[in-house]
Amino acid sequence: MKNSKLLLIVLLAFMAMGPLRAQCMAEEGRVPGTVIRHEPASGGVYVGAPSIAIMPDGSYLVSMNFTSIQGGDHGKVHRTAVYASTDAGKSWILLTELDQQRWSTIFSHRGLTYLMGVDQAFGNAVIRKSTDGGKTWSSPVDPKNGLLAEGRYHCAPVPVILYKGRIWRAMEDALEGREFRAFMMSAPVDADLMDANSWTFSQKLGFDRAWCDQSMLGWLEGNAVVTPDQQVVDFLRCGFKNRKHSTAAMVHISPDGKNASFDPTRDFVHFPGASKKFTIRYDSLSNKYWSLVNWIQPADMLLLEQKRASQIRNTLALVSSKNLSDWIVERIILYHPDTEYHAFQYVDWQFENEDLIAVSRTAFDDAFGGADSYHNANYITFHRIRDFRDSYNPFP
Repeated sequence: MKNSKLLLIVLLAFMAMGPLRAQCMAEEGRVPGTVIRHEPASGGVYVGAPSIAIMPDGSYLVSMNFTSIQGGDHGKVHRTAVYASTDAGKSWILLTELDQQRWSTIFSHRGLTYLMGVDQAFGNAVIRKSTDGGKTWSSPVDPKNGLLAEGRYHCAPVPVILYKGRIWRAMEDALEGREFRAFMMSAPVDADLMDANSWTFSQKLGFDRAWCDQSMLGWLEGNAVVTPDQQVVDFLRCGFKNRKHSTAAMVHISPDGKNASFDPTRDFVHFPGASKKFTIRYDSLSNKYWSLVNWIQPADMLLLEQKRASQIRNTLALVSSKNLSDWIVERIILYHPDTEYHAFQYVDWQFENEDLIAVSRTAFDDAFGGADSYHNANYITFHRIRDFRDSYNPFP
C-alpha cells in the first residue's frame, strides 16, 4: 500500500510539471533529424515502415514504403524505396524503388543484402536479395527465388537476429481481417535464404479476446529476442479495450523453431509503449535490452479518456531493461505537444559504437499544410542518439 501511494505521488508530481521535454528538440515548426524522404499529404500517399541496416563497409541502408492515404492498406500502393548514406547519415541518395514489396526488414548477411517482408498488405511472405549493395534486387517469383509462403501475411520492420546457428524473424498471419496469429520464422545461417525450403515456420498462435478481463484486442509486429535464460521469444505489441498501454506479450519458441507457447497467466509483461510498434535489441556492453518507444508521459495520461493508447505517438523515449520484464524510461528523445498531426513512430534502429542510429516514420509540419494525420506520416527521418548508455532515469 505504501508503494502504491508513493507511485501515485510521483505520478501526480510529473503531471503537474507537464510533459518531460526532449533533450534535443527541433526548432519550432522544423522537422527534427535529417529528412530522408518527404511526401506531402496532397500527393495522396503517406510514408512508413522504415528499416535501417549498417553495411559491412560502414555505410547505411534504409528501406521504407508508401501507403495510399485514401485506400490505406487496401489501396493499390505496395512500393518500397531503398536509400543509402555514405557519410554517417548526413545525406541520403535514392538507390531504387520496388513494386510489390512492403513492411520489410533490410539486413546484411554473409556479404549479401536482403529485404524480408510481404509483397502487399496481407499478402505473400517474400524475401529479396541484392548483390550490389541495394541498387538492384531479385524478384520473388517462385519458392526457389524468394516466395517463402503464399497467404495473408503481416509483419513490420522488426529485428532479424542470429542465434545458435539459425537466423530468426517474427511474423504474423491473419486468416481473415486483423485476427493475427503470431509465429517465428527461422533458417540455418548457412542456408540459401531465398529458398522457401530453408525456412522453418513455428506453430501459429492466435490470441484470445477473453485474456486480461475480456479486454484483449490483438497482438502483432513481434520481435525475435533472446531472453536472459537463452530462449528465443517473440516479443509482441498488444492492444486492449481498456487503458492498458504498457503490456506486451512474450511467446516462447522451441530451440528447433517449430513450437510456440504462451501462458496468459505469466507471459504478459510490462513494457512502456507496448501498444505501438517497437524494435528491441540486446547490448552486450551494458548487458541490457534497449528500445525506442512511443511512451505515454504522465502528463499525457488524460488523453486516454479521448483516445486509444495506440493513437498517442507524440513522445519518443529511450527505454532499457536487464530482464525484458522490468523496463525504465532512460530519456525522452523527441516530443511534440500535439497528438493529432504529429508523431515519431515505427522507429527502427541499430547500435553504432557509443550511439544509436534510428529512422522514424514522422508526422510533422511542412510547407504544404503538414501531415494528413499523426498516423499518415509525411516524412522518413534519420536520427543519431549519442552516448545512449549515459542515459538517466527520470524516476529516481
